[in-house]
Amino acid sequence: MNILIDGLATGMLLFLLSVGLSVTLGLMNFVNLAHCAFAMFGGYVCVALLRHVGLPWVAALLLAVAASALLGGVLERLLYRRLYRASHLDQVLMTIGLAFVAVASATYLYGDQQQSLPLPPALDARWSFAGAHFSAYRVLLIVLGLLVAAALHALVAHTRFGARLRAAVDNPRAARGLGIDVDRVFTLSFMLGSALAGLGGALGIPMLGLSPEYPLQYIVYVLIVVAMGGSGSIAGSLFGSLLLGLADAAGQYYLPQLAAFVIYAVMVITLVLRPQGLFGRLSSR
Repeated sequence: MNILIDGLATGMLLFLLSVGLSVTLGLMNFVNLAHCAFAMFGGYVCVALLRHVGLPWVAALLLAVAASALLGGVLERLLYRRLYRASHLDQVLMTIGLAFVAVASATYLYGDQQQSLPLPPALDARWSFAGAHFSAYRVLLIVLGLLVAAALHALVAHTRFGARLRAAVDNPRAARGLGIDVDRVFTLSFMLGSALAGLGGALGIPMLGLSPEYPLQYIVYVLIVVAMGGSGSIAGSLFGSLLLGLADAAGQYYLPQLAAFVIYAVMVITLVLRPQGLFGRLSSR
């Protein structure tokens, strides 16, 4: 039970961090290696609002998500949009440069020390069930991850915006001819991915910590989730994240000296058996 609860919580946190990149990479065909910089930004905004402004935890979390979305929208308009039709190598070089800029900026503003984020008493409560000991915080991660997955699926598959996004991805010229504002659709999609990254970054501080190295430290795990699940697949990101979370928790309990190796072993086995990812990759532009 401990492995199950810890694994599900870790998996859902990985899902929140990675699903935004899955959207931008799979649906917009853009390789954004600065994705975790938006997660770090959301984390630092949440810490600043809690410590220096004194806002309640929920308000600080929501404002951190909104700030990440706003930053994503601004950068999409100023920088990312210029490289939509560029090669993936150009996109990688630009976004990894942005990640290094984010690392340097965070180091200048906050120093290189880890940031802590005390949880509110309600989330710090601990429960016991069937021999397992877990906190309300982990339950929140599991429930919130499921809600986000369901909401994203409904948004992409059953709303007018989702239909416009799919049309803009499949054939931008035809979509423009039908009156769809493709640029606006992509901006909103990028803001959504940035907001989800900010949510994961702010929520994950008690488990993952927060330091200036965050964008480079966790982008590898995010890319593993996207590769395993299939870029653009929300269900794939969810199940890939849960698989990695459970494997990591089991490794921590049973093979602590090889725990870091377990995730990579699971990734290799999955991609050997399913090179296209668990749920395949959606079509892109």
